[in-house]
Amino acid sequence: MRVNQRQVWLRVLIVILLISLTILLLLNRQAVQKLSLYGYSGIFLLSILTNATLILPLPGVLITSAMGAVFQPFWVAMAAGTGAALGEMTGYLAGYSGQIVIENRKWYRRVMMWMRKYGGLTILILAFIPNPIFDLAGMAAGALKFPIGRFLFWCLIGKILKMMLFAYSGAGLFSLFR
Repeated sequence: MRVNQRQVWLRVLIVILLISLTILLLLNRQAVQKLSLYGYSGIFLLSILTNATLILPLPGVLITSAMGAVFQPFWVAMAAGTGAALGEMTGYLAGYSGQIVIENRKWYRRVMMWMRKYGGLTILILAFIPNPIFDLAGMAAGALKFPIGRFLFWCLIGKILKMMLFAYSGAGLFSLFR
């Protein structure tokens, strides 16, 4: 088997695995949400899983808000943000393997342009803003072979800042109704 054929098969396998993971997580949403009962480690794992879905987001930020009312919001944000950044590796890997499904979409082309022009700043901003298009940024970063360490660095900062906003909001709302 030639090197190009191996790469194509590897890319197809990665895409199939990522789609399977997304379907599995969507079908088992209730079981996934029970992980929050295990404290910060549960929040971390839950955040990985809710961010590992492609395009179809699970309500990870809502769980972060609720856990911010139960645990220390700072540590909830750190656990959730770190898990979220690691979970976003699915988008990066999908892009790295080949953006077969979405490459001709308008939003993807726009995100690709932003990634080429602004790189890490695009990842930081899109990781911070609650939106379903962050997977496109991960896919664009992977397709452009953006260094994985830089991708994770900017993603981690954006996700932790976003999770801090949600964790402290949850804690604040909870204190209003005591």
